[in-house]
Amino acid sequence: MKNKLSIGLALGSGAARGWSHIGVIQRLHQLGIQPDVVCGTSIGALVGAAYVAGNLDKLETWVRQLDKLQTAHYFGINRSLKGFVNKERFEAFLDDYVVQAGTIIEEMDKPFASVATDLNTGREIWNTQGKMLDAVWSSISLPGLFPAIKQNHRWLIDGGLVNPVPVSVCRALGADVVIAVNLNSGIVGKHLQATVTKEDGDEKTEPQSFTGRLGEIITDYTGNLFGEKEEQDEPPALLDAIAASVNITQDRITRSRMAGDPPEIILSPRLADIGLLEFYRAKEVIEEGMASVDRVKRDIEYCLGVTLSG
Repeated sequence: MKNKLSIGLALGSGAARGWSHIGVIQRLHQLGIQPDVVCGTSIGALVGAAYVAGNLDKLETWVRQLDKLQTAHYFGINRSLKGFVNKERFEAFLDDYVVQAGTIIEEMDKPFASVATDLNTGREIWNTQGKMLDAVWSSISLPGLFPAIKQNHRWLIDGGLVNPVPVSVCRALGADVVIAVNLNSGIVGKHLQATVTKEDGDEKTEPQSFTGRLGEIITDYTGNLFGEKEEQDEPPALLDAIAASVNITQDRITRSRMAGDPPEIILSPRLADIGLLEFYRAKEVIEEGMASVDRVKRDIEYCLGVTLSG
């Protein structure tokens, strides 16, 4: 019989909200908890890979210095219209701050897996072997932002379409207790309206972008391909429509998947006001990740049979 429970960490999808995974991992370490198995979907795969590869501190330093223009620098509409992300710049970022190109999953000190979706069949794909960078790329290929990635003769896209919080993958890799980080809690509809304080002190409610101010910055940065915007009643902007669709889809799938395979511990950072592409808000997102751990300390103690200090 095993003397020690194997702890799995399931890092969920959620674009810019995913920097909270950094805070979650840091706080768990401060409490003396080091996961034995790490699985991630989309941004969860990216942060999980950086952690397993020993680059989490380097990644945190980089994301904390991001501003709006630096974030927009990684986005631009390419001529083929296959995605908004500048692949060359983003690939350089992954190599420098997440995991080097030649790193192999099997060579890591602890089991790691990412989740992707087969574009042709809709099947859930678990990346547990091979190049870690490929595993991250395939898991974060959000339709509309990233182009699909070809791997082993299959076109793969974002794993959040099938398994936003990979609890089942952690269990398959041997975890006895799964700590799941759900970034999709309360995201649908909560940030459709924002309360704005005007110069005279009065408050008013007005529509808020799903992507945050970054959507407008990207438009300015890349140029408007479709002419001037009209002032009258318009449908949501392209990036906002994509973000809203992703939020709705992932919220529904997360509820379904975790109802069928609930984790022992659920961490739910309160990040409904963070837009899909607001990666420059890392400081507050990381801090909320740490706070989400503290809110369930008693649950963690009960499940692991320990008393946590710190």
